[in-house]
Parts: sequence; C-alpha cells; structure tokens
Amino acid sequence: MDVLSLAGRPRRGCRSMASRDTLFGVFFTIQTGVGFLGNCLLFTLYVYTVFTLPHKKKPADRILAHLTLANALTLLFRGVPNIISSFGMRPEIGDSGCKTVLYIQRVTRSVSLYTTSLQSMFQAVTLPLSGYKWAWLKNNISTLIQPSIFFCWIINMVINSEIILRTVANRNTSEATSGYRSPFCKSSVYDHQVALTFLSTVLIQDLFFLSLMMCSSIYMVTVLSRHHRTAQRIRSSGRSLRSSPEGKATLVIVTLVCCFIIFYWTNSLLTAYGQLGRKGNWPLENVNNFISSCYPTICPFILMKNENRISRVNFFNSRTRMFSC
Repeated sequence: MDVLSLAGRPRRGCRSMASRDTLFGVFFTIQTGVGFLGNCLLFTLYVYTVFTLPHKKKPADRILAHLTLANALTLLFRGVPNIISSFGMRPEIGDSGCKTVLYIQRVTRSVSLYTTSLQSMFQAVTLPLSGYKWAWLKNNISTLIQPSIFFCWIINMVINSEIILRTVANRNTSEATSGYRSPFCKSSVYDHQVALTFLSTVLIQDLFFLSLMMCSSIYMVTVLSRHHRTAQRIRSSGRSLRSSPEGKATLVIVTLVCCFIIFYWTNSLLTAYGQLGRKGNWPLENVNNFISSCYPTICPFILMKNENRISRVNFFNSRTRMFSC
C-alpha cells in the first residue's frame, strides 16, 4: 500500500504540472489571438487612412502604425513559442529559427517602447494649450517623425545583433547553463563582460525613454489641469477635462504610459528574481511571459477609445464609392 502510494505521487505531480501548463497555453492562445487581431485591425486602419483617406490623416498615424506593427510582431514571435511550449510540443526549430524568433522579439519590444515614448512626447508638444515655447518644435516635429522611427529600427537592430551571434537552439532543456535560457533557445557562450555591456546598453535606453514618457505625461496632465481650472473660473459652465478632445487624447496616452511602466517593471522584477534564483521555475516564467505580453495586447484597445475618425458606415461607403467608379 505504501509503495503504491509513493509511486503514485510523482504521477499526480506530473499530471498537475501538465494541466497547469495546458491552462497557461489556453491563456497564451487567447492573449496572443486577441492582441494580434486588435493590433492588425488598427495597423490596417492607419495604413488605409494614409493611402485612401489622406484628408483624415493625422501626423500621429505614422507613430501609431509602427507601434501597432511592433506590438503585432511581438505577440506573434513571443506568443506562438509560449503556446507551443505550454502544450508540451518541442519542435526542432534549429539555430537559425531560434535566432530569428528571439531577435525579432527583442527588436520589436524596443521599438514598442520607443514609439510609445514618441507618441507621448508628440502629444505633449502638439497640445494646443502648451503655449509658444514649443512653437519652433511644433512646426518641425511632423517632418522628424519618420526619420526618427526609421533610426529607431536601425539602432535596435544593431544593438540586438548580439543575439544572433550568441544564441543557439536549446536541444537539452535539462542542462543547466549560465545566461539566457528558454525552452527553445539558450546562450551558446556566456561572456560576463559582453553580457554586462549589452544589458547596460539596453537598460540605459529603456530608462531614458521611460523617463521621457513620465515627464511628457506629467507635463500634459499639468497643462490641461491648469487650463481646466482657468476655464472654470472664467465661466461656470466650463467643460470637464474628460469631455474635451484634448483631455480624451491625453487620458489615452497617459493610460498607455501607465500600463507600459507597470508591466515593464513587473516583468523586470520577475526576470531579475528568476535569474537570481538560478532555478528552472517554469510556473514563474509562464507568469512572467504572460505579463510581458500584456501591454501589446491591451494597447490597441486603449487606442480605440479615442479613434472615431472612420466609422464602420463611412468605411464601407467609401469602399462602395471606390468600386463603383
């Protein structure tokens, strides 16, 4: 009786772990599917507006198009491996496949950070209530958007090229290695000096853009709050901050910034805890992977709250007129 009970315990433990991984697989599938469709929908909307409805085009559309594109690629190349791993599948993707997946993950994550920061700064500078001190930048910022985003893609491709050189497929998941390790990829050669330089570069870049996000968001809220108090003193029927178009746009951007900062630091703390623990804690890694994909998932739905230029009726009417010509 004791022998049978002792023999049964590992099976129940393995069965419990498998069911838990399957549950994470369901969560990853829903998260990836919903987020990918939302970002693709908005990306299509921005591209359609630029090429088909230029009179409704806004300068920020180019920023948001890159943001939604980066989010969609992040979810695709991060979510699909998580789904496959959670359901217990171990396909042989090879070194080149592993390098490609991880490289696109890191590049698009950095681009998402940059475009979110750029959007918050753009909103702050172009705010009608910001006064004359930003007038010189307002006249030139639209021409600087596209080159800056292009430079962001290039510089992040260069910074993350280290991944291509030092990442290989993880053919032995039980092998303990230093540095990066996942169910599919691992560091081929761990060089402490190179790893420290790479992580320092990424951290400095992240902290710089996070600081710009926070400063621009605080500035926007301060300017709009001051304007709202002034309007209320002049007339008692002044519009509330939430009801004005500037207030709605600002609240959307501030919400995006808050979500990014919360998920960024939560993901960073869990990653640091997992690295310091030096254990293959797969439940913690699954939770961390889920949190790291939360921002690209909810980002398009936050943006949709302030996107009312093209209703479904106008969209189909314009399509009908285009085909009838």
